[in-house]
Amino acid sequence: MIRKNSEYPLQPPRERGTGRAFLFALAMHALLGFFLYHGIQWQNSTPEGAEAELWTEVPNVATPRPVTPPPPPVPVAPAPPVRDDQADIALQEKKRQQQQQAAREAQLVEQQRQQKLKEQQEAQAKREQQAADQAAQLAAQKAAKLKQQQQDQQQAAKLKQQQLAEQQKQQQLAEQQKQQQLKAQQEQQQKQAQAEAQKKADAEKAAKAKAQAEAAAQAKKQLDSERRARLAQMQGMAGPPGSTGNGLGKSGTGSGSGGTAASPGYADKVRRAVRPNISWGGETEGLETVIAVRCSPTGTLLSASVSRSSGNAAWDAAALRAVQRSDPMPLDVNGKAPESFYITLRPAG
Repeated sequence: MIRKNSEYPLQPPRERGTGRAFLFALAMHALLGFFLYHGIQWQNSTPEGAEAELWTEVPNVATPRPVTPPPPPVPVAPAPPVRDDQADIALQEKKRQQQQQAAREAQLVEQQRQQKLKEQQEAQAKREQQAADQAAQLAAQKAAKLKQQQQDQQQAAKLKQQQLAEQQKQQQLAEQQKQQQLKAQQEQQQKQAQAEAQKKADAEKAAKAKAQAEAAAQAKKQLDSERRARLAQMQGMAGPPGSTGNGLGKSGTGSGSGGTAASPGYADKVRRAVRPNISWGGETEGLETVIAVRCSPTGTLLSASVSRSSGNAAWDAAALRAVQRSDPMPLDVNGKAPESFYITLRPAG
Protein backbone atom coordinates (compact mmCIF):
# COMPACT_ATOMS: atom_id res chain seq x y z
CA MET A 1 0.00 0.00 0.00
CA ILE A 2 1.35 3.36 -0.96
CA ARG A 3 0.46 6.30 1.24
CA LYS A 4 -0.30 9.44 -0.50
CA ASN A 5 0.41 12.13 2.07
CA SER A 6 2.42 15.15 1.09
CA GLU A 7 3.06 16.22 4.77
CA TYR A 8 5.19 13.20 5.78
CA PRO A 9 8.19 12.09 3.82
CA LEU A 10 8.76 8.57 2.99
CA GLN A 11 10.03 6.64 6.07
CA PRO A 12 11.18 3.05 6.55
CA PRO A 13 8.78 0.76 8.32
CA ARG A 14 9.05 0.66 12.21
CA GLU A 15 10.62 -2.46 13.60
CA ARG A 16 8.80 -4.43 16.29
CA GLY A 17 10.34 -4.27 19.88
CA THR A 18 11.81 -0.82 19.51
CA GLY A 19 9.74 0.56 22.40
CA ARG A 20 10.89 -2.15 24.75
CA ALA A 21 14.54 -1.48 23.87
CA PHE A 22 14.03 2.19 24.52
CA LEU A 23 12.44 1.51 27.90
CA PHE A 24 15.25 -0.89 28.82
CA ALA A 25 17.88 1.69 27.84
CA LEU A 26 16.07 4.31 29.89
CA ALA A 27 15.99 1.99 32.92
CA MET A 28 19.71 1.29 32.55
CA HIS A 29 20.46 5.01 32.45
CA ALA A 30 18.32 5.56 35.52
CA LEU A 31 20.15 2.72 37.31
CA LEU A 32 23.50 4.16 36.29
CA GLY A 33 22.46 7.61 37.55
CA PHE A 34 21.35 6.03 40.84
CA PHE A 35 24.75 4.32 41.31
CA LEU A 36 26.60 7.48 40.41
CA TYR A 37 24.51 9.60 42.80
CA HIS A 38 24.99 7.26 45.75
CA GLY A 39 28.69 6.81 44.97
CA ILE A 40 29.26 10.55 45.07
CA GLN A 41 27.10 10.91 48.19
CA TRP A 42 29.13 8.14 49.97
CA GLN A 43 32.41 9.80 49.09
CA ASN A 44 31.18 13.19 50.35
CA SER A 45 30.08 11.79 53.73
CA THR A 46 32.35 12.77 56.64
CA PRO A 47 34.00 9.66 58.16
CA GLU A 48 33.50 9.04 61.85
CA GLY A 49 36.49 10.23 63.85
CA ALA A 50 38.38 7.97 66.27
CA GLU A 51 39.09 9.23 69.81
CA ALA A 52 42.74 9.06 70.92
CA GLU A 53 44.55 10.76 73.82
CA LEU A 54 47.64 12.41 72.38
CA TRP A 55 50.45 13.85 74.52
CA THR A 56 52.43 15.40 71.71
CA GLU A 57 51.43 17.29 68.68
CA VAL A 58 50.18 14.99 65.96
CA PRO A 59 51.34 16.04 62.52
CA ASN A 60 48.55 17.11 60.27
CA VAL A 61 47.69 14.41 57.79
CA ALA A 62 46.17 15.68 54.68
CA THR A 63 42.77 14.13 54.16
CA PRO A 64 42.68 12.73 50.69
CA ARG A 65 40.16 14.47 48.56
CA PRO A 66 37.49 12.25 47.16
CA VAL A 67 37.99 11.44 43.57
CA THR A 68 35.30 13.06 41.57
CA PRO A 69 33.76 10.48 39.30
CA PRO A 70 33.45 11.36 35.68
CA PRO A 71 30.21 13.04 34.80
CA PRO A 72 27.51 10.69 33.60
CA PRO A 73 27.29 10.43 29.90
CA VAL A 74 24.80 12.66 28.28
CA PRO A 75 21.98 10.55 26.95
CA VAL A 76 21.93 10.59 23.26
CA ALA A 77 18.67 10.92 21.58
CA PRO A 78 17.82 7.68 19.93
CA ALA A 79 18.10 7.57 16.25
CA PRO A 80 14.96 7.23 14.41
CA PRO A 81 13.99 3.64 14.23
CA VAL A 82 15.07 1.79 11.20
CA ARG A 83 12.76 -0.81 10.13
CA ASP A 84 15.26 -3.29 9.08
CA ASP A 85 17.65 -5.82 10.62
CA GLN A 86 20.59 -3.40 10.48
CA ALA A 87 18.80 -0.94 12.75
CA ASP A 88 17.93 -3.70 15.22
CA ILE A 89 21.53 -4.83 15.29
CA ALA A 90 22.72 -1.28 15.79
CA LEU A 91 20.26 -0.84 18.65
CA GLN A 92 21.39 -4.03 20.32
CA GLU A 93 25.03 -3.06 19.87
CA LYS A 94 24.33 0.32 21.39
CA LYS A 95 22.52 -1.34 24.25
CA ARG A 96 25.43 -3.69 24.85
CA GLN A 97 27.86 -0.82 24.78
CA GLN A 98 25.73 1.08 27.24
CA GLN A 99 25.63 -1.94 29.55
CA GLN A 100 29.42 -2.32 29.30
CA GLN A 101 29.84 1.40 29.95
CA ALA A 102 27.56 1.17 33.00
CA ALA A 103 29.46 -1.91 34.27
CA ARG A 104 32.79 -0.17 33.79
CA GLU A 105 31.51 2.92 35.57
CA ALA A 106 30.13 0.78 38.43
CA GLN A 107 33.45 -1.10 38.65
CA LEU A 108 35.31 2.21 38.66
CA VAL A 109 33.08 3.51 41.44
CA GLU A 110 33.64 0.30 43.43
CA GLN A 111 37.42 0.55 42.91
CA GLN A 112 37.35 4.16 44.04
CA ARG A 113 35.32 3.18 47.11
CA GLN A 114 37.75 0.35 47.93
CA GLN A 115 40.71 2.66 47.39
CA LYS A 116 39.15 5.28 49.64
CA LEU A 117 38.38 2.67 52.30
CA LYS A 118 41.95 1.37 52.10
CA GLU A 119 43.36 4.87 52.40
CA GLN A 120 41.11 5.54 55.41
CA GLN A 121 42.19 2.27 57.01
CA GLU A 122 45.84 3.08 56.36
CA ALA A 123 45.36 6.58 57.80
CA GLN A 124 43.56 5.12 60.82
CA ALA A 125 46.34 2.54 61.29
CA LYS A 126 48.95 5.28 60.93
CA ARG A 127 47.16 7.42 63.52
CA GLU A 128 46.86 4.44 65.86
CA GLN A 129 50.56 3.66 65.34
CA GLN A 130 51.45 7.28 66.05
CA ALA A 131 49.27 7.21 69.16
CA ALA A 132 50.91 3.94 70.26
CA ASP A 133 54.37 5.39 69.59
CA GLN A 134 53.48 8.52 71.52
CA ALA A 135 52.07 6.42 74.38
CA ALA A 136 55.23 4.29 74.40
CA GLN A 137 57.37 7.43 74.28
CA LEU A 138 55.35 8.94 77.12
CA ALA A 139 55.65 5.72 79.15
CA ALA A 140 59.40 5.70 78.51
CA GLN A 141 59.63 9.34 79.59
CA LYS A 142 57.61 8.57 82.75
CA ALA A 143 59.82 5.54 83.47
CA ALA A 144 62.96 7.61 82.93
CA LYS A 145 61.58 10.38 85.14
CA LEU A 146 60.63 7.87 87.85
CA LYS A 147 64.07 6.27 87.61
CA GLN A 148 65.71 9.69 87.86
CA GLN A 149 63.57 10.51 90.90
CA GLN A 150 64.55 7.20 92.53
CA GLN A 151 68.21 7.89 91.78
CA ASP A 152 67.85 11.40 93.21
CA GLN A 153 66.16 10.00 96.32
CA GLN A 154 68.88 7.37 96.73
CA GLN A 155 71.56 10.01 96.25
CA ALA A 156 69.85 12.27 98.80
CA ALA A 157 69.53 9.38 101.28
CA LYS A 158 73.17 8.45 100.74
CA LEU A 159 74.23 12.08 101.23
CA LYS A 160 72.10 12.29 104.37
CA GLN A 161 73.68 9.11 105.73
CA GLN A 162 77.14 10.48 104.99
CA GLN A 163 76.28 13.73 106.76
CA LEU A 164 74.86 11.80 109.72
CA ALA A 165 77.98 9.61 109.86
CA GLU A 166 80.17 12.71 109.68
CA GLN A 167 78.17 14.33 112.51
CA GLN A 168 78.47 11.18 114.62
CA LYS A 169 82.19 11.04 113.88
CA GLN A 170 82.59 14.68 114.90
CA GLN A 171 80.55 14.08 118.05
CA GLN A 172 82.70 11.04 118.92
CA LEU A 173 85.85 13.05 118.25
CA ALA A 174 84.54 15.90 120.44
CA GLU A 175 83.61 13.37 123.15
CA GLN A 176 87.06 11.79 122.94
CA GLN A 177 88.68 15.22 123.19
CA LYS A 178 86.44 16.03 126.14
CA GLN A 179 87.36 12.73 127.82
CA GLN A 180 91.03 13.37 127.16
CA GLN A 181 90.77 16.88 128.61
CA LEU A 182 88.88 15.53 131.62
CA LYS A 183 91.48 12.79 132.05
CA ALA A 184 94.28 15.34 131.76
CA GLN A 185 92.54 17.55 134.35
CA GLN A 186 92.09 14.56 136.66
CA GLU A 187 95.73 13.57 136.21
CA GLN A 188 96.77 17.15 136.87
CA GLN A 189 94.57 17.27 139.96
CA GLN A 190 95.98 13.93 141.10
CA LYS A 191 99.50 15.22 140.55
CA GLN A 192 98.67 18.38 142.45
CA ALA A 193 97.08 16.33 145.24
CA GLN A 194 100.10 14.02 145.31
CA ALA A 195 102.41 17.01 145.30
CA GLU A 196 100.44 18.59 148.14
CA ALA A 197 100.36 15.28 150.01
CA GLN A 198 104.08 14.84 149.46
CA LYS A 199 104.66 18.42 150.58
CA LYS A 200 102.51 17.85 153.63
CA ALA A 201 104.27 14.57 154.34
CA ASP A 202 107.65 16.26 153.94
CA ALA A 203 106.50 19.02 156.26
CA GLU A 204 105.23 16.47 158.80
CA LYS A 205 108.41 14.48 158.42
CA ALA A 206 110.48 17.60 158.91
CA ALA A 207 108.37 18.59 161.92
CA LYS A 208 108.67 15.07 163.33
CA ALA A 209 112.39 15.05 162.74
CA LYS A 210 112.63 18.44 164.40
CA ALA A 211 110.54 17.21 167.33
CA GLN A 212 112.66 14.06 167.59
CA ALA A 213 115.80 16.15 167.47
CA GLU A 214 114.43 18.41 170.15
CA ALA A 215 113.32 15.40 172.20
CA ALA A 216 116.72 13.79 171.75
CA ALA A 217 118.43 16.98 172.81
CA GLN A 218 116.14 17.25 175.82
CA ALA A 219 116.67 13.58 176.64
CA LYS A 220 120.40 14.00 176.38
CA LYS A 221 120.23 17.01 178.60
CA GLN A 222 118.02 15.11 181.07
CA LEU A 223 120.32 12.11 180.94
CA ASP A 224 123.29 14.28 181.74
CA SER A 225 121.41 15.74 184.68
CA GLU A 226 120.49 12.28 185.90
CA ARG A 227 124.02 11.07 185.66
CA ARG A 228 125.17 13.95 187.74
CA ALA A 229 122.48 13.30 190.35
CA ARG A 230 122.84 9.51 190.28
CA LEU A 231 126.23 9.44 191.95
CA ALA A 232 124.96 11.43 194.91
CA GLN A 233 121.69 9.52 195.36
CA MET A 234 122.73 5.91 194.60
CA GLN A 235 122.77 4.70 198.16
CA GLY A 236 119.46 6.21 199.22
CA MET A 237 117.53 4.86 196.25
CA ALA A 238 118.65 1.22 196.44
CA GLY A 239 116.64 0.31 199.63
CA PRO A 240 117.78 -1.85 202.63
CA PRO A 241 119.54 -5.16 201.83
CA GLY A 242 117.26 -7.34 203.93
CA SER A 243 113.91 -6.03 202.66
CA THR A 244 111.52 -8.15 200.52
CA GLY A 245 109.37 -7.18 197.55
CA ASN A 246 109.89 -4.56 194.97
CA GLY A 247 110.59 -0.96 195.85
CA LEU A 248 111.09 2.51 194.55
CA GLY A 249 113.94 4.73 195.57
CA LYS A 250 113.08 6.58 198.78
CA SER A 251 114.81 9.82 198.05
CA GLY A 252 112.92 10.40 194.79
CA THR A 253 114.31 11.72 191.56
CA GLY A 254 115.83 14.87 190.50
CA SER A 255 117.76 16.65 187.89
CA GLY A 256 121.14 18.14 188.35
CA SER A 257 119.80 21.28 189.99
CA GLY A 258 116.99 19.66 191.86
CA GLY A 259 114.07 17.33 191.10
CA THR A 260 110.54 16.48 191.99
CA ALA A 261 110.18 13.73 194.59
CA ALA A 262 107.51 11.05 194.31
CA SER A 263 104.75 10.82 196.90
CA PRO A 264 104.96 8.10 199.59
CA GLY A 265 102.34 5.93 197.90
CA TYR A 266 103.77 6.14 194.39
CA ALA A 267 106.05 3.10 195.03
CA ASP A 268 103.00 0.89 195.62
CA LYS A 269 101.40 2.10 192.38
CA VAL A 270 104.54 1.23 190.44
CA ARG A 271 104.81 -2.17 192.11
CA ARG A 272 101.19 -3.05 191.34
CA ALA A 273 101.70 -2.00 187.72
CA VAL A 274 104.99 -3.87 187.17
CA ARG A 275 104.52 -7.12 189.12
CA PRO A 276 101.77 -8.65 186.83
CA ASN A 277 104.17 -8.28 183.90
CA ILE A 278 107.05 -10.26 185.50
CA SER A 279 107.52 -13.63 183.83
CA TRP A 280 110.19 -15.68 185.67
CA GLY A 281 110.42 -19.41 186.41
CA GLY A 282 114.01 -19.72 187.61
CA GLU A 283 115.66 -19.50 191.06
CA THR A 284 114.70 -16.54 193.25
CA GLU A 285 117.18 -16.43 196.07
CA GLY A 286 119.68 -13.60 196.09
CA LEU A 287 118.36 -11.94 192.87
CA GLU A 288 117.88 -8.16 192.92
CA THR A 289 117.97 -5.79 189.95
CA VAL A 290 117.74 -1.98 189.89
CA ILE A 291 116.05 -0.54 186.73
CA ALA A 292 116.55 3.14 185.84
CA VAL A 293 113.32 4.57 184.36
CA ARG A 294 112.73 7.84 182.51
CA CYS A 295 109.23 8.85 181.43
CA SER A 296 107.22 11.85 180.35
CA PRO A 297 104.82 13.76 182.63
CA THR A 298 101.97 11.78 181.08
CA GLY A 299 103.59 8.48 182.15
CA THR A 300 104.84 7.46 178.72
CA LEU A 301 107.96 5.35 179.08
CA LEU A 302 110.87 7.09 177.42
CA SER A 303 113.69 4.76 178.44
CA ALA A 304 114.37 1.84 180.78
CA SER A 305 117.78 0.29 181.48
CA VAL A 306 119.48 -1.95 184.03
CA SER A 307 121.20 0.35 186.53
CA ARG A 308 122.52 -2.41 188.80
CA SER A 309 122.62 -6.04 187.74
CA SER A 310 121.76 -9.01 189.93
CA GLY A 311 124.44 -11.12 188.38
CA ASN A 312 121.84 -13.23 186.55
CA ALA A 313 121.44 -11.91 183.01
CA ALA A 314 118.19 -13.85 182.50
CA TRP A 315 116.56 -12.30 185.55
CA ASP A 316 117.85 -8.86 184.58
CA ALA A 317 116.22 -9.25 181.12
CA ALA A 318 112.94 -10.47 182.66
CA ALA A 319 112.87 -7.49 185.04
CA LEU A 320 113.60 -5.08 182.20
CA ARG A 321 110.80 -6.60 180.04
CA ALA A 322 108.33 -6.30 182.93
CA VAL A 323 109.08 -2.57 183.22
CA GLN A 324 108.74 -2.07 179.45
CA ARG A 325 105.41 -3.93 179.42
CA SER A 326 104.10 -1.58 182.13
CA ASP A 327 104.16 1.42 179.73
CA PRO A 328 102.63 3.90 180.50
CA MET A 329 103.65 4.31 184.12
CA PRO A 330 101.00 5.29 186.67
CA LEU A 331 100.58 8.97 187.50
CA ASP A 332 101.33 10.41 190.90
CA VAL A 333 98.87 12.29 193.13
CA ASN A 334 99.71 15.54 191.35
CA GLY A 335 98.48 14.06 187.99
CA LYS A 336 102.01 13.71 186.58
CA ALA A 337 104.64 11.00 186.59
CA PRO A 338 108.16 11.67 187.92
CA GLU A 339 110.69 12.44 185.20
CA SER A 340 113.10 9.68 186.37
CA PHE A 341 113.28 7.14 189.15
CA TYR A 342 114.75 3.73 190.02
CA ILE A 343 112.85 0.50 190.52
CA THR A 344 114.31 -2.33 192.61
CA LEU A 345 112.93 -5.67 191.50
CA ARG A 346 113.23 -9.10 193.18
CA PRO A 347 111.56 -12.32 192.05
CA ALA A 348 108.62 -13.46 194.16
CA GLY A 349 109.83 -16.09 196.67
